[in-house]
Amino acid sequence: MIAPALRLLRLTVLLTLLPALAVAAAPRTLADFQPAAASFHAVLTLPDFERTPAELEATVAKVIAGGDATLNLIAGQDPGQVTFAGTIGALDDITFRYKNAYYRLGFIQETHPEKAMRDKASEMSVKLQQWGIGLDYREDVYAAVRAYAKTSPALTGEDLKIFEETLRDYRRAGLDLPPAGRKEVERLRQELAKLETDFANNINQARAPLVFTKAELAGVPESFLASPGVKTGDDQYTVMANITWHATAVLDNARREDIRRKVYAVRDQLARDANAPLLSQIVELRADIARRLGYSSWADYVIEIKMAKNGATAQQFENDITAGLQPKFDAELAVLRKLKAAETGEAAPVINLWDARYYINQLKKQRYDIDTEQLRVYFPYQATLEGMFRIYERIFGLKFALIEAPYKWVGDLQLYVVTDAATGEPMGCFYLDMFPREGKFNHFACFELTPGKRLDDGSYQRPVVSLVCNFPPPSPGQPSLLKHEDAETLFHEFGHVMHNVLTRAKFARHAGSDVPGDFVEAPSQMLENWVWDKKVLDTFAADYRDPAKKIPAEIIAQLKQAKLATMGMFYRRQLAFGQLDLALHAHFEPGRKIDAVALTNPILSQVYLPVLPETTFVTYFGHLVGYDAGYYGYAWADAIAADMATVFQNAPDGFLDQTAGLRLRNAIYATGDSRDVSESIEKFLGRPRSLKPFLKKIGIE
Repeated sequence: MIAPALRLLRLTVLLTLLPALAVAAAPRTLADFQPAAASFHAVLTLPDFERTPAELEATVAKVIAGGDATLNLIAGQDPGQVTFAGTIGALDDITFRYKNAYYRLGFIQETHPEKAMRDKASEMSVKLQQWGIGLDYREDVYAAVRAYAKTSPALTGEDLKIFEETLRDYRRAGLDLPPAGRKEVERLRQELAKLETDFANNINQARAPLVFTKAELAGVPESFLASPGVKTGDDQYTVMANITWHATAVLDNARREDIRRKVYAVRDQLARDANAPLLSQIVELRADIARRLGYSSWADYVIEIKMAKNGATAQQFENDITAGLQPKFDAELAVLRKLKAAETGEAAPVINLWDARYYINQLKKQRYDIDTEQLRVYFPYQATLEGMFRIYERIFGLKFALIEAPYKWVGDLQLYVVTDAATGEPMGCFYLDMFPREGKFNHFACFELTPGKRLDDGSYQRPVVSLVCNFPPPSPGQPSLLKHEDAETLFHEFGHVMHNVLTRAKFARHAGSDVPGDFVEAPSQMLENWVWDKKVLDTFAADYRDPAKKIPAEIIAQLKQAKLATMGMFYRRQLAFGQLDLALHAHFEPGRKIDAVALTNPILSQVYLPVLPETTFVTYFGHLVGYDAGYYGYAWADAIAADMATVFQNAPDGFLDQTAGLRLRNAIYATGDSRDVSESIEKFLGRPRSLKPFLKKIGIE
């Protein structure tokens, strides 16, 4: 997720990550890299984070005032003298300044340890977003853009692409509507922005502490029970259902079905009271905006600018994969039912939603001799992180250097500079904020902070991003230990870091991962393959108690078999999310009231497993803001990712092949959205796209 927060473990720097002569020296700083950046005509700077609520207000006021001044300059030009730089280029400059502030506000809202700062950032984010919406409705600015368009400029490449997209954006904003219609669409979009921010805030603020005894948590690993904050009294263990790794520890391992059921039921009712009516309002408002703009649905409006182009294509893709998986899904459920029958003695057991993860875990243990908890010893967080760094340094031709962060919103925050290994050119920076804390974003994502952009003086602003995760924290006497799936998540999310940092796109709107939403996950999904490869794993995965002990080849083979054995379950769950998202944003008759929960619960039940009637999954489904009418993109992008992975699979050095890595860096990461992503994909593949690798991956022949 990028797209759209907690306590960090202090990282130890490996000698391989720092030049040998610097080992005993003082910590490096950004200033050590800025002369090299200047020699490449690049700008290497960090965000100037606001420290107080007043500073947040001042930032928004400054951005709005500066943006309005630039808009006035654009609008005030002589129509006969308009230029690309004075219209399209100037608008991208405003976009760049807006993104810098808006990304920072959103980041503070999701990660700052102080509630007052999070609340003020949320308030200011809405204010800035509403001003940003107003950018589309400056008719005098639009007149200047149209005057430039009438000159029939002879543009090519990135200039032509952003010119055509700017005209399209004005049409999609409603500038071709009569004045009254434009005003109403603008008002509705601003109202929608406020509701969406409230929806996301309600999710972040939801808390669900559940107290159990040790007997009730039978089967849950001791490593979890010993984690900070879990043991809260004599024979009292507090499970926070809103914290993903807490919930999954119970759902994966608790032998008592009533305990699993309770955790599932509570988690899938989070933010219900606040978000159920709010989501219905949001969906109705989106449908109204789409109709006013001439679209049959919000899905058609959103998907128009993506690879799928319209809601019908996205829906057909979802339907085809859902139907294709039916035989495999049914067979997998039958296997899980046998496991439940053997354990419970039930003659005709039912696999419920709260059973799925548990019996999938039991299947791994019993049929494939895989204990996911025992595998954690091979993935201590620090060694996994540093091992991933070495791999990405190798295949992408990079170096990562830990430097002092001049400002830390949490005490053990980390900051790295990325440089090109061959030339020494600084490429950008990334922060790491990797463990849970109160009030922090509760999932895993890469947050953009400073986008890449060619500046007016010809220099290039190098990007800055932050990885925000919620991995299990260390416990007394034991480091943070990741599951294999956590390691997979780390490799995935850091792929988004690479996508952003390695950009060379000319304009801010094309830089990094600002690509069509149904492609944005593909480069990162492809990198998940790395943790399934023995050769790759041997470079970093080792028992932290005995570093000479690697994961045996037979266990990796069993992991792959177990993954394929439950692929139908995995993808039917993903497809259920995509189906409910598209259903929420399909065509509705004007004035029809929508009950978002009543509409989506049956879809979850039909496509995946029956839900409890009191649960409200969608009220805690944060992807409905930012990925609205776009969740299908995960499976869509995964199909592309499976195809892209064949380049490495067929390379001489496999997933460690440097030639293939540089192709990925140059064809996909560096270009961003500066050209049609279909062209970038085919340049990387060296051939047209194929769906066959994906169908093979998920077990559809």
